[in-house]
Amino acid sequence: QVQLVESGGGLVQGGDSLTLSCAASGRVFSTYDMGWFRHAPGKERQFIGSISRSGAKTLYTDSLKCRVTISRATAENTVYLQMNALKPEDTAVYYCTYRRIWSTAQTMRVMDAYDSWGQGTQVTVSS
Repeated sequence: QVQLVESGGGLVQGGDSLTLSCAASGRVFSTYDMGWFRHAPGKERQFIGSISRSGAKTLYTDSLKCRVTISRATAENTVYLQMNALKPEDTAVYYCTYRRIWSTAQTMRVMDAYDSWGQGTQVTVSS
């Protein structure tokens, strides 16, 4: 099983940019499609976006796609989430996850479609 470790979270000012990292263990990282979700207090876990194993395909939730970019560095077993123009409502715990097969957009947006999760990294955006 792949182990995922998120990092890069912290306290930032509104309007700032932030890049989160997710380091994956194991030698099969290149065979997995990766996803990012976030969980804010009192809300359901929200899909942010996904990236295919090759990096050629990305999928973002409509409400965030103008402010986020997901990329991956296969040689480093790492996937990144860059967020721009951060707002207080972006405050949440951010999680990365993976699945073995790229699917429809509808499926990729569903939390239960993924295999395993990291422990998350807290992002707090002050106004």
